[in-house]
Parts: sequence; structure tokens; C-alpha cells
Amino acid sequence: MRKHGPGRSPIDVLLELTRRLTEQRPLEEALQHVTDAALALLPAEHTSVRILDDSRTLLLSGARSGRGSGHKPVDFRPGEGIAGWVVAEGRPTCVRDTTLDSRFVTRTGQGFAVRSIVAAPLWSGGQVIGVLAATAAAPGAFGRRDEALTVLLANCAVPPIEKARLERLTITDPHTMAYNRRYLLPRLREELAAAQRYHKPLALQLLDLDRFKRVNDRWGHAAGDRLLSGVVERVRRTIRSCDLLFRRGGDEFVVLLPMTALREARAAAERIRRAVRGTPFALGPGQSVTQTLSIGVAAWDGRESAEAFEARADAASYAAKRGGRDKVCCARGARRRTLRKP
Repeated sequence: MRKHGPGRSPIDVLLELTRRLTEQRPLEEALQHVTDAALALLPAEHTSVRILDDSRTLLLSGARSGRGSGHKPVDFRPGEGIAGWVVAEGRPTCVRDTTLDSRFVTRTGQGFAVRSIVAAPLWSGGQVIGVLAATAAAPGAFGRRDEALTVLLANCAVPPIEKARLERLTITDPHTMAYNRRYLLPRLREELAAAQRYHKPLALQLLDLDRFKRVNDRWGHAAGDRLLSGVVERVRRTIRSCDLLFRRGGDEFVVLLPMTALREARAAAERIRRAVRGTPFALGPGQSVTQTLSIGVAAWDGRESAEAFEARADAASYAAKRGGRDKVCCARGARRRTLRKP
């Protein structure tokens, strides 16, 4: 049964999506409108869109709608699974039964059953920039008409999504897909203003990889880049969707935690520390390393500048290193001032 409801034909859904996407929207919000539209157009239980960086190997952003959306998304791996095949081949596909298709890869932690899939590439400037997919738990859920609708939806969504994607790439570190340093202070100032306006706490974590130089010296910078990407992947899996991850430079990262007080921020930092050190990182043949972090945590005092706030977290991370590394230390100095409503 179609989900677009009484009086909402496929053309109505597409027109509404086009109207929404012509408005200036952040990339994630635009992508969410696309997956919502796909859920309305298709006999699907779950829909997703994944947008890639310029190398088509790293996931820049994504969105999901329907069953299982609350679960952490599975990793995108170039050339692997149905999504990887669509990106590599640049062609849509309709899988009537995943148990009979050798391209399908079962992923742990998916959170919902998948027996049929329809997927289409998003093309822009002569290259595939992403993939739109819909799934259902029953076999044979999708047909040729559904494949055509998926391709149509992907084509309608590309122009505004590509604009938002290119804007995102300008503030994104190309090696790790974290936000870059040039975006850190402007965004931090925005979050400080929001915390002041809505009388909410705000916390910041500064993550510094311990003895990272040894990896570069022993195995080269390519191995070091792979380690940085692996660390970022584990951090992303640990933090909340509302938290913001930045590459400050070199082997330093910042996590900005809206609506979070110092105690909760410290507990979150401990989870990150354990997640990173828990399993060795495989960097290549015969190359494996256990990585630890020194993490400084600070809570905004309600009046200090973005620079002072960041500096306190930085000082706390140095204290963690001086204390033996693989530690979480909380910043000293400023104490949070109660933000009173006028």
C-alpha cells in the first residue's frame, strides 16, 4: 500500500519536495526531506540517502526515514553491498530477494530486516555523489515502477543537494570528514550565543592522540591518515547526533556538546576514550596499533569568549598528557555562572 495517503499523488509528493528543497536548507535537513518523500512514494519500510565526498570513498552526510531510523547507520564501504554497487556502477537496481543476490551484505546492528531493495545513484557533474535507497522486510516489495520513481526522485533532489554538499565540503576536513578548523570558532560562537539565549549549558572536549608521531615515523603519513580516519569513525559512533566534531589540526579534535553540563561531558569523554583504545587499529599489512587519547573537558561559564573557552579545554588536555596520557581531565579556572532569564 502506498503511503502518500488520500489526495497525495506521486506528483504531489515530488512538487512538495521540490518546494522544500528550493528553500535554503542545511545539508542534513535537505536529505531528511528526500528520505521522507521516498517513504511516501514507495512501498518501503525504511529509506536512506548517503552523500559522498569528492573521492567517492568517504561518507559526507546522510539521512534515514522509517523503521530502524533510531539505530546507528551502518558503514558505507566503496564497492561493497547494494549501495556500494550502485555508486561503483552508476546504475539503479531493484532487488526482489536479497537472499538470492550475491551483492547484498548483511551488517550487524542494522536494526531492521531487509529482503527487498530499490536504489538509484545521485549524479552531478558527471559523477555519482550519493545513493538513494528504499528497503522492505518482505521479498518482492518493489517493481519497475518503483525503480523509475526512485530514479525520478533522485534526479529531482540532486541540484539543491549538490549545492549544499559543495558548501559542506568547504568546511569539512578532506581526510576525516570532520568539520575543519576554519569552521570551529564561527560555529562555537553560534553555540555560545544559543546557550546564552536559551539558558542552556554547553561543553567542549579537546581530544589529542597520544604519541601519534610514532605512527607517522614508523609507517608513514598514509598510515597516519588511516589512523586518524579510524579514530574519527569510533568517535562518531560514540557521540550524539547533535554533537559536533571538528579536526582542530594535526592530531587534535574538538567535540562540541550542546545542552551538556560538565559532569555529563566528562562521562561522554570517558566513553570516547574507552571506545578508541578498546580495539587495535589495522592500518595495513603487518601494521596494527592501539591508540589512546588525552581528553580535556570544559563547561562554558556563561560569559567567557569562544577563544577562552577553547583554551581552557586545551589546557585540560595538556594536563591529561602530563598526568600519564590515556586520561580525561576537566578544566580549571572558570566556573559556570547561572544564566538567569530576564
